Amino acid sequence: MSISKLEYIWLDGYKPTQSLRGKTKIVKDFGGTLDECPMWSFDGSSTEQAEGGSSDMLLKPVAIYPDPQRKNAYIVMTEVLNSDGSAHESNMRALIDDDDDDFWFGFEQEYFLWDTETNLPLGFPVGGYPAPQGPYYCSVGAKNAYGREIIEEHLDVCLDAGINVEGINGEVAAGQWEFQVFAKGAAAAGDELWVARYLLERIGEKYGVHIEYHPKPLGATDWNGSGMHANFSNTTLRTCGSKEIYEEICQKFGKTIKEHISVYGADNDKRLTGLHETQSIDKFSYGISDRGASIRIPIITVENGWKGWLEDRRPASNANPYGVAAAIISTVKS
Repeated sequence: MSISKLEYIWLDGYKPTQSLRGKTKIVKDFGGTLDECPMWSFDGSSTEQAEGGSSDMLLKPVAIYPDPQRKNAYIVMTEVLNSDGSAHESNMRALIDDDDDDFWFGFEQEYFLWDTETNLPLGFPVGGYPAPQGPYYCSVGAKNAYGREIIEEHLDVCLDAGINVEGINGEVAAGQWEFQVFAKGAAAAGDELWVARYLLERIGEKYGVHIEYHPKPLGATDWNGSGMHANFSNTTLRTCGSKEIYEEICQKFGKTIKEHISVYGADNDKRLTGLHETQSIDKFSYGISDRGASIRIPIITVENGWKGWLEDRRPASNANPYGVAAAIISTVKS
């Protein structure tokens, strides 16, 4: 008889930014498939998702990954349901209108590695600042790259877990990094990103380093914030071959600024200022290769005869990818 550990993970009900939670179920003779993962429950009164008098909430398994950090273990991504089986109000995955997986998403997750002792990013001296940003982007060497052992370990465990990581790189600030995930299907892309975040958080525990997803953790300084750029396409964008159709879709986003910003992450106003490669939070623009626009039309899309994808650069690093995907799909389909 074999024993397996299933780590059920879910999103809590904390506002304005949800956090990951997880607990382990021990099962016997497990074959490693999603169908074998039973519905489970948890105390929603401890996660801001229920009252104490009626606190049983359900965890519905939606995706499963091998857990490279533990022996005989799996990570089970779940959705939170009410006791009657309906989607809980915190369950943004249930809002995605992409049953046929027509939408493909690639998320670029930026973050800071944060020293829990100095309460500063790795590479920042106590009482001051390192050299101005610039040399840290895609850098190599101890003078500019801080925490590489963490991001390399994260890349390896993500690949071992079967997560479709597209790449990693150092970002423009000291101690700031990025990884990218991609999936065909909006819900699947969200699953991949949340599990990748979960693995990164656990590695941070090992090194005593906090993973900082705040979009502007260094405040009103001349340092970039962190985003979660959302690259997206559907059949139309991948095949239309029409500049006019691309512009028509982009213009739809200009009519739904508030709807998008409301789910693009807390404190995003501190990042979307019109500076540091951003458009102002209350404005909308789009342009070819324009990293200061709300939506960038990649040059590859243009050179491929207007067949490709778009990049919404507004989502913050702390945004829920399920909510971002749901909003983008709703606007494109409108």
